[in-house]
Amino acid sequence: MNDDSRLVYSTETGRICPTCEKPAAKCRCKKQKKEKKTPQPPSHPDDGIVRIQRETKGRKGKTVTAVFGVPLADKDLKEFAKTLKSRCGAGGTVKDRVIVLQGDHREALKEAIENQGYTVKLAGG
Repeated sequence: MNDDSRLVYSTETGRICPTCEKPAAKCRCKKQKKEKKTPQPPSHPDDGIVRIQRETKGRKGKTVTAVFGVPLADKDLKEFAKTLKSRCGAGGTVKDRVIVLQGDHREALKEAIENQGYTVKLAGG
């Protein structure tokens, strides 16, 4: 028998996990991989500049305005998003530290965020 061979299936237990070589029903490898997976932060620079971007990709043609780079804690970020939503009269959410508002509100948001004392740039198109 070759040294590189390993058990793939057993009539007693069924499929065998290739990593831990335990029965698939008792395998812990997949559960550990899922637990280790943490959400990746967005690839936006963290340089103290708040960026406002209009997006339509992946939203069935609907336009949204994304605000990212706001240096606030999660609870304060949600409060800040609430004030921006009421200012624009639009719905929205905070997802992965990015404030997403429905519709194109770049100019109104730029003015409102600059009034809060942040440096703002319009990103994208």
